[in-house]
Amino acid sequence: MAEKEPRKISDLIRERFAEPSDIGKDRLSSGTHATQLAHRSHRRFKNTPVAEDTLQLLYACALSAPSKSDLQQTAIIHLDEPVARDFIQRSIPTMPWISSAPVFLLFCGDSRRIRDVCELHNTGFAHDPLDALVNAVADSAIVLQNFIIAAEAEGLGCCPISAVREITESLADFCALPDGVFPLAGLCLGYAEDDPAISVRLPARVIVHKNRYDASSLADEIAKYDRRRQQKNPYRNQRQADKYGLSEDYGWSRDKARQTSTTDRVSFSNHVRKHGFKL
Repeated sequence: MAEKEPRKISDLIRERFAEPSDIGKDRLSSGTHATQLAHRSHRRFKNTPVAEDTLQLLYACALSAPSKSDLQQTAIIHLDEPVARDFIQRSIPTMPWISSAPVFLLFCGDSRRIRDVCELHNTGFAHDPLDALVNAVADSAIVLQNFIIAAEAEGLGCCPISAVREITESLADFCALPDGVFPLAGLCLGYAEDDPAISVRLPARVIVHKNRYDASSLADEIAKYDRRRQQKNPYRNQRQADKYGLSEDYGWSRDKARQTSTTDRVSFSNHVRKHGFKL
């Protein structure tokens, strides 16, 4: 019986974008690039604890991320005690994987620490509030992504939880977040018990532009992407069918158009305006 050809990076790229590709056809599917291309969110976890040494390694990897002007405007809160885990699960009851994950982390933007540093040295924090918010968001998002890459390299599964921004006020109170610190995303972490399908992404030619932004072929590319994605990641339900009706060609673009047609995360925007960012 003939041996199977070893998987190549090009195989992973074809799976990710659901279209032909020769990129990486001569490279075995191993290492960092393979880990990134094979990423998926896990929502079922084994009842196996994550060792403290492993967590400390992941923190070290995550905090090695780039930081705007070396300001390091990130805070990570490990919700570890039973009362904390019960609080976050009760606050977001539609996501049972929050309670089943051995570890739940809250990644926060932290503009408070640098303000305290300014006070220590008798200077004033004078950065524009909008830029200060963007800087803290960017720092925290990069740290979160670095953590996920490190976790997956360690054989762990992750699921980011943006829904923490739906409960910003109550979460900030529970975690005693001071002014200038805000929740950006939660993260479920553990040894995965599921093997979900790869989520098909928009191709690079839609995202990457040369010299000038060019969306002249967007409608055609979106239509093709919808068809590819529908074959690999079909939607089980249609959003707001009572408002928009049922569609025979319900794909990614229609789903996201409906999703973003309603007001969302008002709790978050109200919180940052009241607590450290006078936008």
